[in-house]
Amino acid sequence: MLLFSKRVSALSNLPSRAVNNGIRAFIIGTCKGQCPVDHPNEPKTKVYSTCAKLSEKTIIETPPSEMLIDSFGRFHSYLRISLTERCNLRCQYCMPADGVELTPSPQLLSPDEIIRLADLFVTAGVEKIRLTGGEPTIRKDIEDICLRLSNLKGLKTLAMTTNGITLARKLPRLKECGLSSINISLDTLVPAKFEFMTRRKGHEKVMEAINTAIDLGYDPVKVNCVVMRGFNDGEVGNFVELTRDKPINIRFIEFMPFDGNVWNVKKLVPYFEMRDKVVR
Repeated sequence: MLLFSKRVSALSNLPSRAVNNGIRAFIIGTCKGQCPVDHPNEPKTKVYSTCAKLSEKTIIETPPSEMLIDSFGRFHSYLRISLTERCNLRCQYCMPADGVELTPSPQLLSPDEIIRLADLFVTAGVEKIRLTGGEPTIRKDIEDICLRLSNLKGLKTLAMTTNGITLARKLPRLKECGLSSINISLDTLVPAKFEFMTRRKGHEKVMEAINTAIDLGYDPVKVNCVVMRGFNDGEVGNFVELTRDKPINIRFIEFMPFDGNVWNVKKLVPYFEMRDKVVR
């Protein structure tokens, strides 16, 4: 399956609610199950959390809270929580080579605060939580928080967006803790290009993570690919081939501008052009 994203909205335009010293949680998605595509180079929010095993207990339906209804009358049942600003890659379109200034640890949410915050949103009607970063898998307490989140009554989907570098060895345990959906960011199938774009080695580890997710029964395994002219636009067909015999969904994403990523319109490949490459 293929999915193309225009990415016409930004986190800054979405409804938000301030929590804990200016740390913010963003509610994303729309009613009737319509959700935006995950974007590996979105500005990251500063709410920190981890994964969870979904409760096997009977889910009791509760009326949705009006706080999750925006000014257009849409009910938002999808919450994204950024676990950390840290990342083990330095993708050129996402982060400076020297990294970014990190928020002091005392200002970050504790595991108890993460669970409390998530519980409030789930009680209000959120049914899906996506864990992001930075790179969420580098949090040392990720499995523990996952397990606690899994017991939240009403949570139906627990997802994660990751670069896949450390995922292969952690995913079996994460699945036991309730991680039900996985998005792996991968912008090229060529190891040399991967190292150039991320300023790190690790292409084999990401491919191993994709195969491990398939072996563990994730269906589909979602792969996020930001398409950039002159870099990987010639690989669209190769990515499509990954979906021929394996339960992989490729999610082609437009290269979008944000502060510090040296965006250039000449690098943009519009979604309709990506679609035409696939059709041909």
